Amino acid sequence: MASKTLTMKLFSLLVFSYAIIKMATASDPDILTDFLVPKNFSVVFKASLVEFPALEEQSVSYAVLEFANGTTNPPHIHPRSAELLYLVGPTSSTLTLQTGDMLVFPKGLVHFQYNADSKNSAIAISAFESANAGTVSLPNTLFATGINDTVLAKSFKTDVATIQALKDGLVP
Repeated sequence: MASKTLTMKLFSLLVFSYAIIKMATASDPDILTDFLVPKNFSVVFKASLVEFPALEEQSVSYAVLEFANGTTNPPHIHPRSAELLYLVGPTSSTLTLQTGDMLVFPKGLVHFQYNADSKNSAIAISAFESANAGTVSLPNTLFATGINDTVLAKSFKTDVATIQALKDGLVP
């Protein structure tokens, strides 16, 4: 009888352990990219896990961004990291920044950068607290993923024609 009880306990422990391991390793596929480069960007140099495998488990990555004059990095979020932006040259963001200014965007906060200078490019360095911070571009996520135009129009309290004009503006 003791042998049967021990066998049942071991079997239960084995099943429980298997369930825990499956739960710990189960996840949805990651459909995010490290960095989305808008077409009006001049240059983006990245040092993330993809480009620099030595960052594995180091919890850090960087991007050097060169904004052509009058261009923007559209509204986006980083779902896995805060971003520390250091402005090397002139640009505007949610605030007007001067060369040498720093700004922190908390993880998941919608933010953007805009170079308001019509004559000069701007350079910024972004530091992330993750080797793979991820970037989700909101214009693309909202207007280029097949969400019904009527749903978008109602959500933004506008009409379908406006939504279609926004979508047309995203076409390459």
